[in-house]
Amino acid sequence: MDAHCRHRQKQRTRQVFASVSAAAQGSSELAIGNIIGSNIVNIGLCLGIMALMFPVKISWNLVRREIPIMIGAAVLAFLLCLDGVVSRLDGLILFLCFLGFGALVYVLVRREQRVVTAALEQYEQEEGLINGNINRRVEVGRLGVGLMFLIVGANLTVDGASAVARTVGISELVIGLTLVALGTSLPEFAASLVAAARRQTDIAVGNIDGSNIANVLGILGVTAMVQPIGVTPTILQVQIPVMLGFSLLVLFVSFDRAIHRREAVLLLSCYAVFIGLTFIGQV
Repeated sequence: MDAHCRHRQKQRTRQVFASVSAAAQGSSELAIGNIIGSNIVNIGLCLGIMALMFPVKISWNLVRREIPIMIGAAVLAFLLCLDGVVSRLDGLILFLCFLGFGALVYVLVRREQRVVTAALEQYEQEEGLINGNINRRVEVGRLGVGLMFLIVGANLTVDGASAVARTVGISELVIGLTLVALGTSLPEFAASLVAAARRQTDIAVGNIDGSNIANVLGILGVTAMVQPIGVTPTILQVQIPVMLGFSLLVLFVSFDRAIHRREAVLLLSCYAVFIGLTFIGQV
């Protein structure tokens, strides 16, 4: 469990730095494009490939609780963007909702603590993830070095993406929706793919769902609190509704508590259409 949690924390921290760095450098389209594009990548590409490769069964709790929360987060983001900016107050609202989601998860985990703890301990033993000899100074040092590289890497990512956009004549929004979003979603995809291969599909789908909730409530919230993000009419009228549409699509294909190959093809096809139309719009 500790290894999985550390992976998710690193992934979220990396994306926070990338989005905050972009916003701080005045690349609002790159920042919000990264968040929206990451959610679309998670659903259309990652979930689609995963369901195409492995049978994906989904628990009823995900269908009735976590997936609707993901949809609600997308709706909230849309409403807060209607005035053309995600202000610091909007960011605070999003972040407070993220904290509320975290509190809900904590309460639910506490309710099932005995069962969950026993299962995770068995998993950790099987995977060799338990390490009783932890040197706190070493771990703090690793954390500090990791944060330093994250900051440097985030700035390099933003600078590189912006340079690519200027060189080939593609907008920063498109770069954020595609290249940067894909890069920040790959570690999440790898984790979900491994979980699906081990027939732990609830973890795999929950990882994607939780990632999307964290992107909208946590990352967008923190980014807007640091630097308000401008929202262009195109983002408001096209990209955010598309993200909401993909979120609704997850609920649609999950009603029978499984995602079959034909539904995986639907997810991948929708993602391919989105990418095609995104780049065609640049012509």
